[in-house]
Amino acid sequence: MQPLDLDGAAGAPRLDRLLERLSELEPSCRGTPAAARVVRAPGRVNLIGEHTDYNLGFVLPVAISLDTWIASWPSEDGIVRLVSLQEGESAEFQIGDPGPARGAWSDYVAGVAWSLSRDGVELRAVSAVIDSAIPIGAGLSSSAALELAAAWTLAASVPPPLPPMEMAKAAQHAENEYVGVKSGLMDQFAASQGQQGKALMLDCRTLEYRPVSLPAGFTLVALDTKSPHRLGASQYNARRAQCERGVAALAARHPGIRSLRDVTIEMLRAAADLLDEETMRRCEHVVRENERVLQAAAALDSGDLDTVGRLFAESHASLRDLYEVSSAELDALVEIAAAVPGVVGARMTGAGFGGCTVNFVRDDAVDALRAAVEAEYPPRSGREAGFYVVNAVDGAGLISRDSR
Repeated sequence: MQPLDLDGAAGAPRLDRLLERLSELEPSCRGTPAAARVVRAPGRVNLIGEHTDYNLGFVLPVAISLDTWIASWPSEDGIVRLVSLQEGESAEFQIGDPGPARGAWSDYVAGVAWSLSRDGVELRAVSAVIDSAIPIGAGLSSSAALELAAAWTLAASVPPPLPPMEMAKAAQHAENEYVGVKSGLMDQFAASQGQQGKALMLDCRTLEYRPVSLPAGFTLVALDTKSPHRLGASQYNARRAQCERGVAALAARHPGIRSLRDVTIEMLRAAADLLDEETMRRCEHVVRENERVLQAAAALDSGDLDTVGRLFAESHASLRDLYEVSSAELDALVEIAAAVPGVVGARMTGAGFGGCTVNFVRDDAVDALRAAVEAEYPPRSGREAGFYVVNAVDGAGLISRDSR
């Protein structure tokens, strides 16, 4: 992978701040800051395909220009020392024995050390400073970005010896088994494999993927509800369990079924005697959402943005009414955006119960969308929305400082 070019307008001051703080943490790098390793990993937004990943279906994520940077300097005592500029906190652990998770942000870094070591990757101890532009809790995958940036920081060699997909899997293992969050692979995949100007359609069963070009003249806007994730973890687990029960019931009649990926809408309609009404609704969302991902990728390929907009609307309605993971704030942002001329599509993105919407917007309509959100969202929600204009970018890697 080629080093990522430093954005001189915004990136240089950010890099200077990182290196200045690193020199305070590790004075030995003060005379030669250019020798510090600086890496970056992006957040992600999912264009469409919600709650399909753990059902081994299809997703269409984009690695975005909100990202996490880590500047590091090798240490000789085997201790990883971390400073987070966002958290205002420091942490440390032994590179060869991170110990158990502590319930802190540093677990995502320690977990990556644990996972990479298990995969036989040679590691290095470092002093490191972390800076992130990804809002915490917004559903834009700040954790996966930190994990991939940590992997590029802690690996002894650059690039790391694992292929990008294996790096994504190692980061997922860290989150699943060390941190204890049972996420799918989509977030780490996007942070590792992202491509500039493209979305990535991923088959969560085979892990095959293909790039899908995003049209010129349009941009993505993430709107953050700034609302808490009400009952998110328990409700997420409950829906996973409902999907699993649905699969078990359907497999009794159709032995070839292994996940909702294998189910057609005709099979589901014929199974009314097997499933309770609520489980039927959950399964219907997943089955139809998988088809929407395939249709959306094809529509983007052909430039059929009317179909993209329709699919966004259908996806949000399904998440609201069938899967029941939307919220009043998410619905408000979708309704506000959908009424703005030049907004192709708007829908909630991520697990739900709070977080962000994703909006496909004509370039000349971004200001009108901002004005509508600023005027209409606070009276409806009692809070102001976060407004993030984002681009599709490459996945994790080194930052080049040649352009400074």
